[in-house]
Amino acid sequence: MNGKNGFDTVVFDLGGVLIDWNPRYLYRRLFDDEAAMERFLAEVCTPQWNHQQDAGRSWHEAVATLSAQHPQHAELIDAFHTRWQEMLGGAMAPSVAVLDELRGRGVRLYALTNWSRETFPVARERFDFLRWFDGIVVSGGEGVAKPDPVIFQRTIARFSLVPRQTIYIDDTPHNVAAAFQSGLRGLRFQDAATLRAQLCRCGMLVPTDAAVAAG
Repeated sequence: MNGKNGFDTVVFDLGGVLIDWNPRYLYRRLFDDEAAMERFLAEVCTPQWNHQQDAGRSWHEAVATLSAQHPQHAELIDAFHTRWQEMLGGAMAPSVAVLDELRGRGVRLYALTNWSRETFPVARERFDFLRWFDGIVVSGGEGVAKPDPVIFQRTIARFSLVPRQTIYIDDTPHNVAAAFQSGLRGLRFQDAATLRAQLCRCGMLVPTDAAVAAG
């Protein structure tokens, strides 16, 4: 299908848009003190450290390197890998419903996610809706992660996307900005209701009141 603005393809980020992932789901079980947990996640197992696994570094190397730097936290660091699936909070059902609605309208659907190549198979097995995508680019398998423009250009080329006809959805502002720079129409995800309204304005979905009237 083509929306009123010529869009026919939507590319989704996964974590924070369709899948609820948060290391606190695990570490609240391992810390008695919330403040201590937050310090650990801010100073030891940081987002920047985790990003390197998203960009292709192996978990073996990541854990070994960080444990050598913080030997007193070695068990907690190892848990980030060995108990990683406990950080998955589940599917974000309202957003998945929007994805399903797009699928029902014949929209071409792809995903571009920052995710370790070693842990992504867990998500593939757990979330059936990942099979709805015509293709998924996983940063860990590419050796490069968002917001690097290389991974956007690689996604465009791999799936023969026409950037001006493609909408990209992500909850992280700098990833949305990178999508714009690659010629895609970037939408920052806030919640499912706002996303649906944005997609209606792009002509990809029909406003609820209009759908009811047509029915």
